[in-house]
This record gives sequence, structure tokens and C-alpha cells, in this order.
Amino acid sequence: MAGEFELIARHFTRAGRPLRQAALGVGDDCALFAPLPGMQLAVSTDMLVEGRHFLSTVAPERLGHKALAVNLSDLAACGAAPLACTLALALPRGDEAFVAGLAKGLFALADEQGIELVGGDTTAGPLNLCITVFGQVPVGQALLRSGARAGDELWVSGRLGDARLALEVFRGRVALAGNDFETVRRAMELPQPRVALGLALRGVASSAIDLSDGLVGDLGHVLARSGVAAEVELERLPRSAILAAQAPALQQECLIAGGDDYELLFTAPESQHDAVLAAGRTAGVPVTRCGRILAGSGLTVLDGDGRALAPSWQGFDHFA
Repeated sequence: MAGEFELIARHFTRAGRPLRQAALGVGDDCALFAPLPGMQLAVSTDMLVEGRHFLSTVAPERLGHKALAVNLSDLAACGAAPLACTLALALPRGDEAFVAGLAKGLFALADEQGIELVGGDTTAGPLNLCITVFGQVPVGQALLRSGARAGDELWVSGRLGDARLALEVFRGRVALAGNDFETVRRAMELPQPRVALGLALRGVASSAIDLSDGLVGDLGHVLARSGVAAEVELERLPRSAILAAQAPALQQECLIAGGDDYELLFTAPESQHDAVLAAGRTAGVPVTRCGRILAGSGLTVLDGDGRALAPSWQGFDHFA
């Protein structure tokens, strides 16, 4: 069984690789880096706890990917370009094969996004990964939750609901054929952070948030911070053919309250409609107009006939 410093040296210290963003990385008490002139630092932290955020059956490579992806998703929602990250890792034991897989998945996504691991901590304990990401965004151009205005269009990237559908398969509520199950399981375990879309939406979107806890919960944060209301058209919400084949009630639950999608939900003035579509093309990510922002307060979900639905949906609550 490897010790703490052996694991760090073997799997998280990439000797011989020049640092691209940081002046000083792993090996000292602090990392050193700075944003470019005219830029602000964007910082976010997310923790993944076994049994709460991921299942014990997840492959370590996928867990390493997801731990970084959910943090990069926060940078995407802010319109920030990634710079670096730190990793705090609690392990029940020094399992060499597990840590090797975890590092492989994390570094594969880090290299794809041009981000460096510059420090962290490792200890014994229940399996827990806590990553802090650092990004940069031009002063005054960050996408915020507080910018939505009445008359804005409401948009979402990618597709929603597959991650929640996978969870329901694990819970035994739904049965899917092998290929379909692997498709939705990938959505749950290998989310794709929409960093390129976040960058393309700077100067176009009026507000943004990433969908981690379900549309109803996350959109509620935007509405509260912006002091507005919203209508969401259920039939416009993008979904896979796999989810579309499920019962309507389950579809609604997965789309509205599912969580773990890590897509971007954002608003933009109607005058920016074509610019939003162009941003999606630039980023290679489909974007769908799914509603509108109104004066007032609260969220209304409309069915295909324009009637308001009344289910008591709630977003994910870590203490519920």
C-alpha cells in the first residue's frame, strides 16, 4: 500500500512538464500564478462525496473526470477561461490502482482544457474529492446570475435529463437496454463542461448558471438574484430519444428537477437571438430557446398546450 507522499509524487506530480499558467506548481506550500493584465480571477470549489454525489460503482477514471468537470462547469457559467486547479483528496486506503485511474481521468480533461494541477492535499478518510478551480475573465465581462431582465429569452445548452434517468436505473425504478443504459450512464459520469460556450457568450448573454441541481432549483437562483420571473416551455426542453421514450411524468421529473446535467442555462435579450445561435455554433454545442423572462417573481412551467403545470418540483438539496 502506497503512502501519502508516494501517491502524490507518482500520480499528481508531472515532472518535466513546463508550467503554462502558473509560476510555481506542486511541491511548495503555495502555488504562484496571476491573471493577465485587465483580467479578474474567477474561483470556484466543488466537493464530491461518495454516496452523495457519486456511486461506489463508478470507474476511477470517470470519477477523476467528473470531479474536475463539475468545477470547470462553474467557470463556464461565469464566462471564465480556466487557468489552474487544486485537489484535496480523502482516501479510505492508499489504493494504487484506484489513484492511478483517478489521476488519468482528471489529467485527460485538464490537458483538454489547458488547465494545470498546482497543489492540494491528501489524507485518509471516507472517499471525498474537493477541487478548487481558478480562471480569468476580462474585467466587467463575467456572466452573473443577477443580469436577467424582463423580455430576455431563456436558453439551455445540450440535452437535459439523461443523468437523472441513469440514476433511476441504478435505483431500480427504470429498466433500459444495455446500449441505452451506457448512454445515459455516460451523461451522469462523464459530463462535458461547456467552457467554450461560456466564453462565446461573453457580451451576448445577460445571465448564466450551470445546471447541477436541476433546472427548477438552478433557475430559481437566477430569478432570485435578478428579481424577475420566468416561463419555461416543457416541450422545448431538449432531451434524448431515450428519455423521450419514457413515461411523461418521468420525463418531466428528469428534465425539470433531475440535476447533474452540467449544461448552461442562460438568458439573453431577444435582439441577441442570432448571436446566441452563432455562439453555439462557435462552441460546437447545440443551444435551445426554452422560455422567457418576465417581470414579477416565480417560475411557471407550461405544457405543450400552454397550460401551467402544478407539480411540486424541487431542485437537489444536499441536506434533504
